[in-house]
Amino acid sequence: MSKLKALVVDDASFVRDLVRRTMRSQFPSIELHEAADGRKAQTLMGRERFDLILCDWEMPEMSGLELLQWARGHSHYGETPFVMVTSRGDKEHVVEAIREGVSDYLGKPFSPESLGKKVRKVLGSQLGDDGQKASASSDAFRQSADLLTGGGRSQKKETPPPAGEAPVESGNAPLPQTGKPAGGARGREATMVDLRFSQATLRGVLRAVTLNDVRVSARRDDAMPQILEQAVVDVDLGDRMARLNGYVYQLQAQEKDPDTKFVQVVVRFVDDDPQKLEDLSHFIARFQG
Repeated sequence: MSKLKALVVDDASFVRDLVRRTMRSQFPSIELHEAADGRKAQTLMGRERFDLILCDWEMPEMSGLELLQWARGHSHYGETPFVMVTSRGDKEHVVEAIREGVSDYLGKPFSPESLGKKVRKVLGSQLGDDGQKASASSDAFRQSADLLTGGGRSQKKETPPPAGEAPVESGNAPLPQTGKPAGGARGREATMVDLRFSQATLRGVLRAVTLNDVRVSARRDDAMPQILEQAVVDVDLGDRMARLNGYVYQLQAQEKDPDTKFVQVVVRFVDDDPQKLEDLSHFIARFQG
């Protein structure tokens, strides 16, 4: 069997590193290549043939959806497994990706196990014995796509994705001063944000935010994130929800008491997408003004 080639496309180097480590751990025989955006991926795909594309949605230069549309119109990539790996898990985006022929959909943040399952599912028998583990779920995914799209996209790609799963060890380093309290003037109603991890979601009060990171106070829970774990920060912009990708930089008890019920989580952002940076700037101005 010839060696399989996979292309990882994401503008965040941190995310590409996570995917690379997971793939090398679970699928050491797959040859990995990387691209920082859709345009660079398109160039690589024009030079050589890949057997699997793992692609982010929101990227500068060319989005994941645009790359998917180009791939499905290309003679070499009409049927190549294409997995969208993104924080955009709302129904309309899932439906849009399905209609354009996506093979499957994995939500950020993801666990190594969930990524491995997706790869086994879309590559199937090409992985030999490993591929057989995923075949049983294909019909369920197909039925899910029909429900979302009312029949799906002709017969080009019927395999649907579910919206992604949603991660979380601890560190005791002092919290950095990341900015003014996001609540603004004294007495203003607390600003709530959701921190999504691969196995849990923490809802907490936004304490400080900059273009680099965010600090949130949340109730202590059994499912705490781990240091360096992927995270997605959901912030309400009023007319839409911004989903900012990052990782857990620090996790600290809010009080010295070991029985404290609250923790403070610092998430550092990794997005390079200009639109996301603009959204974050507006959000900072809105709540620090």
